[in-house]
Amino acid sequence: MLTKRIIPCLDIKDGRTVKGINFENIRDAGDPIELGALYAEQGADELVFLDITATNERRKTLAELVTRIARHVNIPFTVGGGIAAVEDVNILLQSGADKISVNTAAFKNPGLVDTLAREFGSQCIVLAIDTRFEDGDWFVYLNGGRVKTDIKAYDWAREAVNRGAGEILLTSMNNDGTKKGFALDITGKLSQNLNVPVIASGGAGNMEHFVDVFENAQADAALAASIFHYKEIEIPALKTFLYQKGVNVRF
Repeated sequence: MLTKRIIPCLDIKDGRTVKGINFENIRDAGDPIELGALYAEQGADELVFLDITATNERRKTLAELVTRIARHVNIPFTVGGGIAAVEDVNILLQSGADKISVNTAAFKNPGLVDTLAREFGSQCIVLAIDTRFEDGDWFVYLNGGRVKTDIKAYDWAREAVNRGAGEILLTSMNNDGTKKGFALDITGKLSQNLNVPVIASGGAGNMEHFVDVFENAQADAALAASIFHYKEIEIPALKTFLYQKGVNVRF
């Protein structure tokens, strides 16, 4: 039985870690390298770094940050934000990233998923989906949650997996930053119907929420940001709690 993974997420803006609520009201949360090193030391299974305002001109800045993170972190880490071509991925992997995350660019050009999976292997390609529940279903949003599409999250996830995405990072915009728990329904639908790992993101507020998403939604990993950044939950305590609840975690 595979162990469930705990993944702190660091949203990066201008080289700093930031955090918002429902993708808005962004505030500073610290130095990403210090935070990443701390989480690795505390027993995080992986890290995710997302450049939330990435544009191509800033790719160089992100590559330099990745190099610095790689020196301080001994666990796998995924980097995303503004990745739209093979060359972007090459630079980040050479800088020390283990996996890359694609979102808007892949949605606009689904063939990108095929190309990246062929070039680097599916295990390296994480498809990030930002989704919002409205009009009776979960729809895909682009550009950091600013642009609505008429495509359902499950349909896009399934297509991307067929094209070679090796993992899905699913963020519920309704739940993001609310600390009211993960979106169990859509997370469960993806986890139970797709043959790749699903990382649940958006809404973690207490330890019980992690139990829910692992047990009820069968997520493979749970990602959180503010509860770790602001020391509301410490990773060692969370893992102990999960273990006591019968969730298989790695110490």
